[in-house]
Amino acid sequence: MTLELNADPIDLTAALVDIPSVSEDESRIADEVEQALRDQTTGFEIIRSGNAVLARTNLGLGSRVMLAGHLDTVPIADNVPSRREHDSAEGDILHGCGTVDMKSGDAVFLHLAATIDNPAHDLTLVFYDCEEIAAARNGLGRIERELPEWLVADVAILGEPSGGFIEAGCQGTLRVRLTASGTRAHSARSWLGDNAIHKFGAVLNRLAAYRARTVDIDGCVYREGLQAVRISGGVAGNVVPDAAELDVNFRFAPDRSVDDAVEHVREVVEGLDLGFEVTDSSPGALPGLNQPAAAALIEAAGGQFRAKYGWTDVSRFSALGIPAVNYGPGDPNLAHKRDERVPVEQITHVTQVLRSYLTAG
Repeated sequence: MTLELNADPIDLTAALVDIPSVSEDESRIADEVEQALRDQTTGFEIIRSGNAVLARTNLGLGSRVMLAGHLDTVPIADNVPSRREHDSAEGDILHGCGTVDMKSGDAVFLHLAATIDNPAHDLTLVFYDCEEIAAARNGLGRIERELPEWLVADVAILGEPSGGFIEAGCQGTLRVRLTASGTRAHSARSWLGDNAIHKFGAVLNRLAAYRARTVDIDGCVYREGLQAVRISGGVAGNVVPDAAELDVNFRFAPDRSVDDAVEHVREVVEGLDLGFEVTDSSPGALPGLNQPAAAALIEAAGGQFRAKYGWTDVSRFSALGIPAVNYGPGDPNLAHKRDERVPVEQITHVTQVLRSYLTAG
């Protein structure tokens, strides 16, 4: 198979989908992408890092834009190869694993790399591996450690699905495990025990009554959320439990640091006799839309932008001081689903917007 970068990005998306690339099995697609870039583009320095492919121009232009996308997908669910059909409600649709997350975004970036003749910015392209599994395996982390000079830009565009809207920044996420202890006893003589599960009553009431903060940053409105996401405990049907656990997830606006988020959750549960352990955290990413390169992208998109709900790799770029946005075809609600699909018009629209942004007037 040879990827045709000059072809319609809709067809290029289908070709990428037809190359299976489940996380940790990206060697074939990385080979194809690398060879296509070497054979069908000019002016790019191209290197390989594991199963990631990196390319950049060095034209001495006044700004640099990074286009980044992951090559891997979740496990295939009888949805490869791709198929295209017409839906009376949605129009022409391309079905298949990765059509949304995020081979359509990759196809747009590859097509533009091969077809832009008069660039307004120097370009860096980063196609990386293992995004869909544990963060420790994420190819961007390896690139940051081993090739940090490749992660330098004035703005980064991550091709994550955003429905054709620019989704700026991202929320941070924090998971806290609350623990309760008590005294085990027979439930027929419950007064002899101390029920650990019952001790979560007060905190559950506080979480149910919690009013999420809404904050506007650069015109992007982020709404926070604090939710109980898991509870466990109990010994048997006739035993007062002596231990219980409650996991709480806090999705916080990017104007808070992880430390700020931890302190806020501590305040919510203050005064309760519960153990408190942070089990996972990732910082958010500020939108940075006041930066000139980002503002020009918003203008090219006709002013259509919104906050990103959820966490994406834009956080990694933000931590490096690079304003970053999510911008790609596809409804993120369809990512990872058996019926994953993208309206082909969105692929065309995103291509047109980015071509306008990346081409000198």
